[in-house]
Amino acid sequence: MRRNLPAHVYDKYGILYFQRRGYKSARIAARPGSKEFALEYAALLNGAQPAPPSGKTFSSLVTSYERSQRYRNLAPRTARDYDKVLAWVRKKLGPLPVDKMRRKDLIRARDANAETVRFANYIVQVVRILLEHAIDIGWRDDNPAKGVSLLKSETPARQPWPPEKIDAFREHASGRALLIFELCLGTGQRIGDVLKMRWSDISGDGINVTQGKTGTVLWVPFTAPLRMLISETPKVGPTICAWGRGKPSSYRSAHELVMNVRKQIGAETYDLHGLRYAAAAELASLGCSDELIMSVTGHQTRAMVARYAGSARQVTRAREAQKLRK
Repeated sequence: MRRNLPAHVYDKYGILYFQRRGYKSARIAARPGSKEFALEYAALLNGAQPAPPSGKTFSSLVTSYERSQRYRNLAPRTARDYDKVLAWVRKKLGPLPVDKMRRKDLIRARDANAETVRFANYIVQVVRILLEHAIDIGWRDDNPAKGVSLLKSETPARQPWPPEKIDAFREHASGRALLIFELCLGTGQRIGDVLKMRWSDISGDGINVTQGKTGTVLWVPFTAPLRMLISETPKVGPTICAWGRGKPSSYRSAHELVMNVRKQIGAETYDLHGLRYAAAAELASLGCSDELIMSVTGHQTRAMVARYAGSARQVTRAREAQKLRK
């Protein structure tokens, strides 16, 4: 997609690429409007790959990492998240030598951004990956970011939707709001992946999903409520959640539609991502193993399953244990 960009520069999921017939396609690391972008663009127009910044600095390391297979293998959603931190690294650490970073330096950077816990933790995680890349290319022999702890958020942990709120939503919602709700709950997928689901993705009694965050490919069978709703939904566009004359639903419009119903039923505490938690919790309460839950939700590790379904599983096991006392 092109949006006010120079000729032959394309924005694909937030990542810029130079693509011109007869030229080698290349990713542009610099930001539009910057001096670095102008130099990199000019070099690409002349058929040359722009040279990385000189010296073993963090700017050079970021450029090297962005051209590595490790970075290219990232899912588009993950790459966009990483890019925010990589831009921060260039701005704050750019001219500093990579081999001089110490554990205390990263802890100081983490704590300086503690007001935004998610970003502060992302700094730790992405710099850890950058330093692994530095080891790979021979710039360091160790990774001082290993073992640096993440900050704990004071925000209450996200909770799965309780059954009574799910029933209330179904009673009060209709149209696209109900469709979005049932797709999130029935498939256990992230809202971003739900909004991208197309009618052509439906296969048999389920739907093919390629997760934007991880690239995981799944086939998820429909639940009974979702199957019925899908059969009653008119096809107004290529995506299932399309509206009007076939316009895809944006996250903002989906959030507003669902929030309107949440306010009616007193469910403001439970968001769209909480439906993914609810799906995992329901499967856990039915006695599903980690492997069965992962086959639906696409979680990559058992630790993530425990985070999503741990409380529901504890309740189920506690009931089983108490029955034995009788």
